Amino acid sequence: MQATRSLSEYRKKSTFIATTVFLLPVFFFILIFIIYPIIDSFWLSLHEWNGITSGKTFLGLENWKTLMGDKIFFKAFLNNMIIVVLSIAIQLPIAMAIAFLLDTGGKKLNFLKMIYFLPMLMSSVAIGFLFKYTYDPQFGLISAVDTMLGGEGMIDVLGDPRRAIFGVIAVVCWQFVPFYMVYFLAALSSLPVEIYEASIIDGASYGQYFWKVALPSMKGTIKSAAILSLVGSLKYFDLIYVMTQGGPDGATELMATYMYKNAFTIGKMGYGAAVASGMFIIITVISLVTLRVINGKEEA
Repeated sequence: MQATRSLSEYRKKSTFIATTVFLLPVFFFILIFIIYPIIDSFWLSLHEWNGITSGKTFLGLENWKTLMGDKIFFKAFLNNMIIVVLSIAIQLPIAMAIAFLLDTGGKKLNFLKMIYFLPMLMSSVAIGFLFKYTYDPQFGLISAVDTMLGGEGMIDVLGDPRRAIFGVIAVVCWQFVPFYMVYFLAALSSLPVEIYEASIIDGASYGQYFWKVALPSMKGTIKSAAILSLVGSLKYFDLIYVMTQGGPDGATELMATYMYKNAFTIGKMGYGAAVASGMFIIITVISLVTLRVINGKEEA
């Protein structure tokens, strides 16, 4: 009995040592590239620094007090929330519909999978420039189509504060629908074939199979996709900065573009760090609350 216990303890000790040895490099990189930058950003937010000189002036909570009364930051936060809501409301249903059609189509539609996935193979900067020219009021596709249909053309999407945010959201959806399509397609493909065959034998149509069998089975996948879309929309930057740089008149300003301007364009590194730290807190709180709400509903 004592020999068995000693062997069990020896195995536990060996497993602990092996696990520690394999995980130490991971912890090291997490500490250097994730934990340290977060702590350093919070520390930098307490200073005034232009990013060039070696000297930093300690301000305490001055940058945070300024941030709390910064109307541009809250406007940027509101724009981020508009993108979050519309991204989830538009991207996920379209991606789910395409995924289901491709899944039911089988191998005959494999070429469409490749075509639909093309936007994900392009960089955000390239997509930004592509649609910047597409939206051009003089030479762009939108104005050209309007002229062909008998309109006056000269439709300025990105230059109009009322249209700009919806113009960039359309591009964001175009870019990320393929990602969620593949995500949902993988989930649909993993569903047991026996369930599909049993549903069809029982007389269910494709639509009934989707609504009553496939969709309830994909709750976990849909929840993960919604969280991914939420977090991605809250920290969105590159494509919108290329297209509008936050304009016109702050209509497409996001928290990330506002942080970039303060830190790297104006040279207010301390305030830029405060904006970045504020973003971190907001994204963390919203993500945790969303997860709590979703998991709470599931447990209920």
